[in-house]
Amino acid sequence: MGRDVVTGEVADGPLAGYRIGVTAARKVEEQVALLERRGASVVWAPALATESSRVDETLRAATEQVLARPVDLFLATTGIGMRAWFDAAEEWGLLEALLEALGRAEILARGPKSVGALRRRGLRELWAPDSECFDDVLAHLRGRSLEGLHIVVQEHGQSLSMVAHALRRQGADVTTVTVYRVEPASDPGPMFALIDQIADRELDAVTFTSAPAVAAMMEAAGSTGRRDEVVGAFQADVVAVCVGPVTSAAFEMWGVPTIVPDRSRLAAMVKLIETELPSRDSGTTLEVAGHTLIVHGEQVLVDGVEVRLSPAPYAVLQALLVNPGHVVSRRDLLAALPSGTAGSEHAVEMAVARLRAGLGTRVVQTVVKRGYRLAVAR
Repeated sequence: MGRDVVTGEVADGPLAGYRIGVTAARKVEEQVALLERRGASVVWAPALATESSRVDETLRAATEQVLARPVDLFLATTGIGMRAWFDAAEEWGLLEALLEALGRAEILARGPKSVGALRRRGLRELWAPDSECFDDVLAHLRGRSLEGLHIVVQEHGQSLSMVAHALRRQGADVTTVTVYRVEPASDPGPMFALIDQIADRELDAVTFTSAPAVAAMMEAAGSTGRRDEVVGAFQADVVAVCVGPVTSAAFEMWGVPTIVPDRSRLAAMVKLIETELPSRDSGTTLEVAGHTLIVHGEQVLVDGVEVRLSPAPYAVLQALLVNPGHVVSRRDLLAALPSGTAGSEHAVEMAVARLRAGLGTRVVQTVVKRGYRLAVAR
């Protein structure tokens, strides 16, 4: 989002001056509040529909299939999926029979949310991995003989057909239960805008709370022709922050590095951002034309007062900071301007003028026929 040059109060909080994208559809108010409370500027663009769609017709058929014969092993993957399934079964008058059938089975759960949903209905899991990763549930089963066992797998918004095929190769009889499907956000506009900001490296970090959100963002980036730029930005300048290992794994195919908290919790993720971003950017402090200039992330302070810069003058400032005091040509400054900026040296002159308006007229010097430099002491 473009921002005009304005002068405000000294920023407050460990994330002051940082811009963070949020892709979550659920619990977004809580996440945004946690980030803004720490001083961050937040851009929200839901990758998925706010509400997952429950697949009632196939769900009832799958439920009846589960009840038709004894269940030997049940794999619970998500809390929201288990709650939705139990609620639907209750509506159909099948809850008691379903709980009885699952209660006789060996139950493996992916993580604490699915464990909680099971226990609220009186069911107990035999085992759940500390990692909260479904791959570890499958690894737990690989050394066992599954020949002839009836295994029920609760899907978690995306198809687990490959998981079912892998279990069948071990001799199991597998029933998958599709409780809900996740769909892309109905209005793609905010996501397209977020993709542009990632590709143009206008954000410091973007948060992801589900693997489908990663897939949806990459699909949207592909449709706009900016997927390679998004991947490049994540590999270099924009931090991809994932709530847990399952979400992080969705980035592996793109070669995108991620940071993940020790516990797959929203508060832990925000705490990680709070410490990680400032540690990556120690900031720059210069004496320029009699003023103290501090640049920390996107935060720019002149004599302790924050100056908010729109993308073009901020890009000029970053180019001048590469080698403070040395002249940068108009051509090089033009190349540094964000995409979409008018492609002439007049655009550079306008950006410099707006930079001077924000920082002070003497901070940026014109070097005739050569370009511009910061007025630092030599």
